[in-house]
Amino acid sequence: MPVPPSAESGPGGRAFAALMALPTPAEAAPAAETMLDFVFAQVWQRPGLSRRDRWFVALPCVAAADAEQPLREHVYAALVSGDLTIDEIREAVLHFAVYSGWPKASLFNMIVDEQWERIHQDRGEPAPAPQPLLPLGTPSDPEARLLVGEQAFRDVNCVPYEPIRDNPYSGAGILNFVFGEMWLRPGLGMKERRLITVACVAFQDAPYPILSHVYAALKSRDVSFDEIDELALHFGVYYGWPKASRLIQVIEEQKQRVTDEWAAEGIS
Repeated sequence: MPVPPSAESGPGGRAFAALMALPTPAEAAPAAETMLDFVFAQVWQRPGLSRRDRWFVALPCVAAADAEQPLREHVYAALVSGDLTIDEIREAVLHFAVYSGWPKASLFNMIVDEQWERIHQDRGEPAPAPQPLLPLGTPSDPEARLLVGEQAFRDVNCVPYEPIRDNPYSGAGILNFVFGEMWLRPGLGMKERRLITVACVAFQDAPYPILSHVYAALKSRDVSFDEIDELALHFGVYYGWPKASRLIQVIEEQKQRVTDEWAAEGIS
């Protein structure tokens, strides 16, 4: 159950307790109080992204930071609040694994299962059985699967080309699984997948993927110009200003690129 904020807490402490379903941190240091006020009373309350959308930026950042206790707290809060369902957060783990690596995702996945069990233990009830994996919604025929992956690659990235098949990385990995399966799975919408992806490529300093995924998020209109600005702010809070500054630079460049393309296409 959510923990009521202390009447003696400042605005940041009250906002923390309301969002995280945890007692307000006891630290009295000015830096801690200032961070609580900024992160929880200001950034999480801003209207440019919904609270639900902000989880899809915060969770990948906390998982990538190898901070186990904050990850437990954030996973717990996202689930116990009902902001994210267990199926959505499990899909987020899979998407995170592709863009940030399986070793980090293994801890993320373990903590999701752990916190889901904790929530149901607190309620005195068993956790529901997970959704069946099979049947998959994508083709099992190898040729059909690669065709689907090629089309999804073009659609997701907003480009007229696809990578070659006859390479293990691009054929078996990118076309067969990443775009032939993962991006097409029904557990998350396109917007949520783009939020996770942009956060992941930004904290990895991946120059071309940052450019391509910011561009595609905007060009597809899955993420609006205002929403991607808020994504950058939320990312900066959770992963730091130096990496966020690079993301902001790319966002501004890709906004101009997309605006110019829309103008050339006669699209407003």
